[in-house]
Parts: sequence; C-alpha cells; structure tokens
Amino acid sequence: MGATVTPLAIAREHPSYEGHFPDHPILPAVVLLGEALAAIEAATGRGPEAWMLASAKFLQPVTPGTALTLALESLASGGMRFEIRSAAALVAHGVFAPRDP
Repeated sequence: MGATVTPLAIAREHPSYEGHFPDHPILPAVVLLGEALAAIEAATGRGPEAWMLASAKFLQPVTPGTALTLALESLASGGMRFEIRSAAALVAHGVFAPRDP
C-alpha cells in the first residue's frame, strides 16, 4: 500500500473501553473509524460529513495499551483507503468514498 503511515495514539484509559466489555475491554470499531476520519480530514481538509463508509473489515480486537499505526492512501476514484495495524497484525481496513455534493 503506497500510503502515508502515522502512529495512532489511543489512550489506555479511553472511556470507550469502560463497559465494552467488562473484564475483557476492547476498543469499539466506531472509535477506529473516527480516528480514520480524523486523519482523512487532516490530510484532505474535508470534514467527516464529506465522506461515507464504502467498506470496512475489523479483523482483530484492540485491547488497552495496544500500539497502532494508521495508513491512508488516496484512490483514483477520490476515495481514501485506510489500514490500521498493531505490531502483530492487520486490525482493520476499509474505504471511505466522497459523498456527492
């Protein structure tokens, strides 16, 4: 993937871990999508309302303290592909497509 790769810093104490799930906390997928959208906004200047989720797969759970990286790649279609990885595996990937104006 010819992409821009940046570290993703999600605090071990992130409030979404609380209650998701008791005794075995994992990061909800919506938090990963939010991080991807924030990075896309930083890269393109287009806010979250300008994008729709075209596809996404969540392959591995993210537990508190897991170090992550986010890779973004611009597509010829105008969309943005993302990959989120831990040191051990691909955690999630997908594509955000631009909304029609």
